[in-house]
Amino acid sequence: MALFVGLDVSLKTTSICVVEADGSQVWEGKAESEPTALIKALIGWREQIALIGIEACPLSEWLYGALVESGFQIVCIETRHAQRFLSSRPNKTDRSDARGIAEMMRLGHYRAVHVKSKASQILRTTLIARRKFVDHMLAIEDTIRGLLKVHGLKLGLVHRARFATKVEAALADAPELRLAIEPLLDVRNAMRAKKALLDRQLSQMARKDEVCRRLMTVSGVGPIVSLSFKATIDDPARFKDSRAVAAHLGLTPRVYQSGEIDRSGNISKCGDKLMRHALYEAANSHLRIAKKWSVLRTWGIKLAKRVGAKKACVAVARKLAIIMHRMWVTGADFRFVQPSASNAT
Repeated sequence: MALFVGLDVSLKTTSICVVEADGSQVWEGKAESEPTALIKALIGWREQIALIGIEACPLSEWLYGALVESGFQIVCIETRHAQRFLSSRPNKTDRSDARGIAEMMRLGHYRAVHVKSKASQILRTTLIARRKFVDHMLAIEDTIRGLLKVHGLKLGLVHRARFATKVEAALADAPELRLAIEPLLDVRNAMRAKKALLDRQLSQMARKDEVCRRLMTVSGVGPIVSLSFKATIDDPARFKDSRAVAAHLGLTPRVYQSGEIDRSGNISKCGDKLMRHALYEAANSHLRIAKKWSVLRTWGIKLAKRVGAKKACVAVARKLAIIMHRMWVTGADFRFVQPSASNAT
């Protein structure tokens, strides 16, 4: 008889439950949250196990890959879907959750999520590290601004390349503040140098990749956006319709319909926040900075006049997600057009 397995993963240990197709329990226990320990616990039923379920979590991609390489049939299930199923159970324990996940596998009542390839996982790790690096660098700059402002030293608007010079000029008038400000400035300058090096390496990586080169034909889409899109989507074939990409990234409005009430709200903001932010920045650049004209830019500018710049940027970001996926699937570059007389005014 086929067996179904539920894994409830925590940082140190994983609760395991094995059930038969009729729902009777075969075995339950715990193992360390390590691939070797899990494989050792399940190896005795390798030929009988029809499906293993694991809830999406920080460790799931690592464990998923190891179990697939060992020959097990496994799916990673969507977190919110699993939580709603498991919330119907009276007790909330790791043991109960493992049993619930095994029941989801047995009943086929689950929603599988895509597990990214190893290359996409590594690329995404690099991009997230860069984002955190930039956030901390900007936080240090804001701290320097705030500390100087207390003493009446206002930096005002200054380009990031001249930030250090402006701070040094301010400290010349208040040398007593050097003890507090100079260590922060030195760290900020070192971080800026490292960021420039990292950006060059990512830019070289994007130029060597055929997909990224194609995506960068879109005005506003640079190396970071193209690499982020490739790492997030990973496999374009998993989306049958390009419009589903925008919904996957949380760029479509929430809909609430009940009886005679039917309203659309703000965008759902589900999915990858990093990618959504990158697409918004690309859309902003496409509308405001790009030199070449396109149908998308024409539409975005007209929309901005009607609903405002921010909402227009979100709408253009949604269309960019759809267009970039289509470009990836078809292998076509972005098409530009010459502005008509009405559009140029």
